[in-house]
Amino acid sequence: MEELATLADLPTRYLGELEKSNLVPLWPSLRNVLPPHQPMPQTVTTTWYFKDIKPLLLEAGELTPIEKAERRVLVLANPGHGLENMKASSVIYLGMQLLLPKEWAPSHRHTPNAVRLIVEGEGAYTTVDGQKCMMEHGDLILTPSGLWHEHGHDGDDPVIWLDVLDLPLMYYMEASYVEGGDLQNVNSAGHAHYYGKGIAATPYFIRENSAYPMMRYAWKDTQKVLHDLAQDSQYQGPIQVSYINPETGKDCQNIIGYSALMVRPNETVKLPSRSVAQVFHIIDGQINIKIDDQNFQLNKADTSCAACFSHIDLINTSDHACYIFIADEAPLQRKLGVYSVRERHAF
Repeated sequence: MEELATLADLPTRYLGELEKSNLVPLWPSLRNVLPPHQPMPQTVTTTWYFKDIKPLLLEAGELTPIEKAERRVLVLANPGHGLENMKASSVIYLGMQLLLPKEWAPSHRHTPNAVRLIVEGEGAYTTVDGQKCMMEHGDLILTPSGLWHEHGHDGDDPVIWLDVLDLPLMYYMEASYVEGGDLQNVNSAGHAHYYGKGIAATPYFIRENSAYPMMRYAWKDTQKVLHDLAQDSQYQGPIQVSYINPETGKDCQNIIGYSALMVRPNETVKLPSRSVAQVFHIIDGQINIKIDDQNFQLNKADTSCAACFSHIDLINTSDHACYIFIADEAPLQRKLGVYSVRERHAF
């Protein structure tokens, strides 16, 4: 492509006239907004270590009561976007949230979609649209856009979970807001855990609105599917499963996609180069993750982020399997028609 003219090539008088009329010439910035071959992401490879996060999060519990915080969270911010913007990527927000024994984070609802991946602790729960979802290590709990949700803790030890939201997108669209609510009444009828067995109460299953029939994806069920897949001699490819809507077979949420991947002992998994930013969180085990030319040793509860079209290798040199939770922007990109996968060494 030919080199384009720059702002310096234009007379100062002309630039001043453009500014008065709220006009901007495209050509000096054309290669920035439409770079050749692939995007130039602001998202940079970043890793957050739980050993650094946990003591600061527990101290936040001492410094700020839940009544003054509403949600006691430390945001995992990507320096490529500026820490003050609280983004992991252009679409994904990450936060580590703490709930102490006997605390209650009040009911609210908001436009961003959210999920909770439980990191450690037990005895806490999230109530979503009347469904009480107990929190156990590795569970994924949905709190979709517009649904009331609150967190409570009847246990004895701190509970920590990873929040994943599409907040950056909602904020960019000027569509982000929250509403406060009252304590929810728990509805125990029609609990969606029956989906794991392929059955559900008929009145609950036959509904007009099947957008979110299942709010809690128990880790014990997900892990069993991973193990079954690993033992299937006919299966080829990474041992990876997606979190889906059991009624439709589509992604469990509309904007961000979620999956779990098992890397077996002494196995290396080379992921395809995809057009989406990706987040990797270690549910259990340890892994060496190579993102382009950077290497990171991740242990349980550590989190890493990679930009679009990164070359990613997951290397397990231990004698134990490693289980990884993955969040990516694929559902949104598919809806927009811009999702793609490339050969590892293209461009």
